[in-house]
Amino acid sequence: MKFSQTLAALAMTAALGTGAASAQVNVMLPANPGGGWDGTGRQAFQALNDAGIYTGGVNFTNTGGAGGTVGLAEFLGTSTGQPDALAVFGAITVGAIALNNSPINLAEFRPVARLTAEYLVVAVAADSPYNTLADLVAAIKADPGAHPVGGGSAGGVDNIAVALLAQAGDIPVADLNYIPQTSGAETVTAIVNGTLTAGVSGTSEFSQFAQQGRIKLLAVTSAERRPNLPDVPTFHEAGYDVEIANWRGILAAPGAPDDNYATWVDRFTQLSKSDAWKQVLETQGWEDYFLAGDEFGTFIAEETERQGQILKDAGLVN
Repeated sequence: MKFSQTLAALAMTAALGTGAASAQVNVMLPANPGGGWDGTGRQAFQALNDAGIYTGGVNFTNTGGAGGTVGLAEFLGTSTGQPDALAVFGAITVGAIALNNSPINLAEFRPVARLTAEYLVVAVAADSPYNTLADLVAAIKADPGAHPVGGGSAGGVDNIAVALLAQAGDIPVADLNYIPQTSGAETVTAIVNGTLTAGVSGTSEFSQFAQQGRIKLLAVTSAERRPNLPDVPTFHEAGYDVEIANWRGILAAPGAPDDNYATWVDRFTQLSKSDAWKQVLETQGWEDYFLAGDEFGTFIAEETERQGQILKDAGLVN
């Protein structure tokens, strides 16, 4: 064997031994193009490239439906045991698995990184008699059926946030009159025209309407006040021990090789510290919510248990 061939063979052996990435990574985006998961995946890999952390090829697959469970089921079937196979998912997936009675088990996947979060806000009409979260909770507690609250899909993070607020306010979750909406804009319209007493959505969706004077924001679900919403108190400040975010992250395929999995955890850890990613967060208005590897896996398990119990309390799952 020639010396150059020997070097090539050694390089290939070393690459296989360390789980080095192939020339291309396959990324499942379990939603239609243009949504939050789609944007998270594409922006993350663009930033990985811009930062020089991963500059290889990327093959994106968009498969939407049922809160990400359709795409993750496809990913499970095609990528189990494979290196360089990743999927985007988030908080919505946790509830969707229970609501859709999906056979997907998030514990089977390998947790790479939790990347972003968007906190939620509760809003009422600009002329609403309720000026604090406590005012709203008192009204709902007095007559839950007469005070419909709207937000995203049943079992999603908006619904979960309302259920947590009800629990904190000693309101039976099953008594809530929660009405799912198709978008934040639809929720605002229903608040303004009186169809809804209050609504819940992400800060990015509601803040613009608050600035226009169409709605007023009563509280945000973050631990501390948000820099872009300095006058909006947290649920904690209002007296309710609730904190929740619509988070998004990355999973590796079930059974992915240990060395390759570790490589991707390291890459996303590097990404979280990079200027390229910080610029993405600022541009997109996303919160940095980074958590990697086993710690992220523990978080997923806790979220699965917490959301599952809330959905049971709400009568949405058995």
